[in-house]
Amino acid sequence: MLLLALDVGDKRIGVAISDRSGMLAKPLVTVHRKNMKTDLARIANLAREHEAEAVVIGLPKNVDGSEGEQAAKVRSFARKVMRETGLEVHLEDERFSTSTAIERLVERGIKTGQNRDLVDMEAAAIILQSFLDRRRR
Repeated sequence: MLLLALDVGDKRIGVAISDRSGMLAKPLVTVHRKNMKTDLARIANLAREHEAEAVVIGLPKNVDGSEGEQAAKVRSFARKVMRETGLEVHLEDERFSTSTAIERLVERGIKTGQNRDLVDMEAAAIILQSFLDRRRR
């Protein structure tokens, strides 16, 4: 099953995709946000283009597991993605995905300060890999 994953932020949406076997996630692209209609159309186009069968969206939770304002925004966005794409949407805890993404990129010698697009794509891949790993167990 091919899955598309989103790391939704206010300025950018990191996008990752799984392989057809549903075993591995890889960064795909970063969508620079314009407005809701344009953002949703871009996500729907990516899902169609890559023949995604479902979407995984990172749900930002606080360290204690509670949900704040950003989580409410992401839940709302997830509902809109589901309506726009007609695909099932799964929410995946994304705590520490951005910091883990930065660590991984730095380990590979990539400077992250001026390369937020890479960080967002890598974070989306981490979110998706977490979902894939949990689903296999």
